[in-house]
Amino acid sequence: MSGKYFLLILLFLFTKICIAQRLPNDTTSPEGKRIDILFADRYNYQKLDSLNEFVSLAGKVKVQQDKVIFYADSAVLNRQLNILEAFGNVHINDADSIHTYAQYLRYLGKEKKAFLQKKVKLTDGNGILTTEELEYDATVKIGTYLKGGKLVNKKSTLTSIEGYYYGDTKDVIFKRKVVMVDPDNKITGDTLQYNTSTEIATFTSPTLVYNIKDKRTIKTRDGFYDMKNKRAELYKRSVIEDSSAVFTADDMAFDDSTGLGEFRGNAVYKSKDTAQGFDMIANNIRTNKKNNSMVATQKPLLLIKQGVDTIYITADTLYSAKLSDLKKSRLVPTIRDSSAVDSIKRKINTSNKEVEDSSDKFFEAYYNVKIFSDSLQAVGDSLFYSLKDSVFRLFKKPIVWAQENQISGDTIYLYIQNKKPERLYVFENSMAINKVDSSVYFNQLRGTTINALFIDGKINSMRAKGNAENVYYATDEDKSFIGVNKSTADIIDVFFEDSKPQKVIFLRNLDGTTYPMRLTNHEELKIRGFKWQEALRPKSKFDLLMFK
Repeated sequence: MSGKYFLLILLFLFTKICIAQRLPNDTTSPEGKRIDILFADRYNYQKLDSLNEFVSLAGKVKVQQDKVIFYADSAVLNRQLNILEAFGNVHINDADSIHTYAQYLRYLGKEKKAFLQKKVKLTDGNGILTTEELEYDATVKIGTYLKGGKLVNKKSTLTSIEGYYYGDTKDVIFKRKVVMVDPDNKITGDTLQYNTSTEIATFTSPTLVYNIKDKRTIKTRDGFYDMKNKRAELYKRSVIEDSSAVFTADDMAFDDSTGLGEFRGNAVYKSKDTAQGFDMIANNIRTNKKNNSMVATQKPLLLIKQGVDTIYITADTLYSAKLSDLKKSRLVPTIRDSSAVDSIKRKINTSNKEVEDSSDKFFEAYYNVKIFSDSLQAVGDSLFYSLKDSVFRLFKKPIVWAQENQISGDTIYLYIQNKKPERLYVFENSMAINKVDSSVYFNQLRGTTINALFIDGKINSMRAKGNAENVYYATDEDKSFIGVNKSTADIIDVFFEDSKPQKVIFLRNLDGTTYPMRLTNHEELKIRGFKWQEALRPKSKFDLLMFK
């Protein structure tokens, strides 16, 4: 070996020893913990002044500060300022929990902040965040981008102009033009929080969620959606809209995996079907999407759309489901020929295939039932109504009022046709009472059954059968009383004009007496069971809203 090469080797070893002496790995300076050099194929040391002491590293560079390890193709380290610049295939390993990649890095060792550029990628083992510029704070494990970025987490992709990643909690806060897409949903808004571990999206600003499969739109500004388990809770009067209805409530929760939903606080269900549709209002509505059922409690109100004469119904509990499903579990008697019912409206999809019979629905109301419409009002204990036959079935001593007529019995069937009352059929203990103008007298009709027919929403005639009884106050052309007749017969027919009795016909076994007005005890003429219950009559739809 020549002397020349021997001197070069000694000089090289001496330089490495000097660098090791000048740059001890275990010293701490006011600038923060030193960045330790672990490996490099080549390096060069240069000290310009007291503030500029550089080490240039090249080839498989590996340096470390605390639990953070940096890799790069090359790097320059300012030992006095504790600043690292790295170039090419930069990789930051933060305690084996967060890995960040880029083509350029500037790292401030004192603040433990990294500024990365060009093809930046951050991953926590769940999601992958990509952007062109990223600031990463190793002290608190927070990554920030301000010029656009994208997060891919399993099947979900999120993009925004700004983003803030929190390594300890695995949360990412997206801001400005946020878009999230997965196989089922597209979410847009100004701000969105997403957890890469739990896959929960949290809404903190006006947000639109569109379900691609169900064509459902959600408008909310507070709540969360669990993308993994398909569960959501929404607050601050959110709105859900699909092809059939719009749901609004103060708070709502639903589970797409089970089809169950609950809507609390001024909940409003509004059907889009104008022919066979209905609306529902309550403080609590629970739904089951799989069987299309709905139960409403806490002051529920049902609005059955009947053109301009909407029917309003309240009760302690309202329930709705598919009539075809009900018939599988219990007998539903056919009480009307389907040919007499309004033509059934069916919903047709874009391929012109029948997908749903909009009349395949029934309603049940339990306890304290009240009904109001412009043409009639009613109360009762319970109710059943089918859109298929358009018949209200009222049970347990119901009462129906039509203009000045009160009709009661053990059970009442009210038939609706062309949006108006068509027929009223009363079973057992049937009684009809008509107040004679503004007087204190009442026309009365009683029988085992009463069958009333309507024309254009007004009573046209009544027939009482079975031990029929009648009290009728006759008047002259000046509406002065002539007398009062009390009769019995097998069948009694009463015919009306302008909803007032005008003619009475008795069939078989007539027995009756006409009494003069002044020589008669009118209280004794009242038929057994007589009870004028005007105080129970709903006066307006607002009475139903305030019924408790």
